Amino acid sequence: MALLPYALTRPFLFGLDPEQAHDLTLEALARLQHTPLMCAIRQPRIEDPVIVAGLRFPNRVGLAAGLDKNGRCIDGFGALGFGFIEVGTVTPLPQPGNPKPRMWRLPDANALINRLGFNNAGLASFVSNVQRARFRQQGGILGLNIGKNAVTPIERAVDDYLLGLDGVYPHADYVTVNISSPNTQNLRALQSDDALESLLGALSERDVLLAQRHGRKVPLFVKIAPDLVEDQVRVIAATLKNHGISGVIATNTTISREAVKHLPHAEEAGGLSGAPVFEASNAVIRQLRAELGSGYPIIGVGGVMSGADAVAKMAAGADLVQIYTGFIYKGPELVTEAAQALKQNAATAPH
Repeated sequence: MALLPYALTRPFLFGLDPEQAHDLTLEALARLQHTPLMCAIRQPRIEDPVIVAGLRFPNRVGLAAGLDKNGRCIDGFGALGFGFIEVGTVTPLPQPGNPKPRMWRLPDANALINRLGFNNAGLASFVSNVQRARFRQQGGILGLNIGKNAVTPIERAVDDYLLGLDGVYPHADYVTVNISSPNTQNLRALQSDDALESLLGALSERDVLLAQRHGRKVPLFVKIAPDLVEDQVRVIAATLKNHGISGVIATNTTISREAVKHLPHAEEAGGLSGAPVFEASNAVIRQLRAELGSGYPIIGVGGVMSGADAVAKMAAGADLVQIYTGFIYKGPELVTEAAQALKQNAATAPH
């Protein structure tokens, strides 16, 4: 257990603007991560190894992309018990994202709304940060999440994803292609039939070349939205398999406000995350598992606020789970709780 429980720091952080609290936390982690002071918050990693997409994950609980967009705090988060960490989304060029304010808490719903818009320091800075991290050498699995710049026209989106893939490939255990953020104009259009076909065709071709160049194949995952009808999920599943994509991450944030329409800030534009997206995410996971079959890697994310929620994600069909909003509300203790629950669940599941 950490020397400094999150329950002591949360009231202070929740007294700040959400983005200010986020930036302060990352700054502190970046400064502390390679110092003895990390022992104040360090947590042991639950050992529950599992092979997914040919990779050995030390446990089944990961940090979702978006919390550490620039990869500055990989080792800091790595000291909190995660089996894997995903950083980004990174775009080829630096960009400021959308105007502030652009993040809101909905504490009555254990939820957040954000319209950050891929604010990040660009690919060169990102790769430099990733190269300095020691997490992979310590047995952790590192995912690198790529996207397109806001100024890049949607018809040129493939160019940005190829630049991103080229840049992160040598430094990643897996690469995630983010086509589901609601905060970059028209990005979700890349989930449609022809656009997805074109994008994944180009990426899978480049993947073959990069695997030859670097002497290893890095699994590609595609991250999709919860706001999809069954026919869309069916087409996405078929397209993933047709292009040999290694796995899928389900899901990103939702644009639906049905579960929170009575709460302050509910009408702010952006993606809603946390408890309200839990069931929608699980529904997409269930359908993906039915479409893709038993062996296809699925990472489940969306509304995991407890160990029981993590187990429910697995029951829906996920192989691994990620947390983001739950981490903000519950703190690092959730990592241990979820990893322990999944380990116990795996031990008691029929084989």
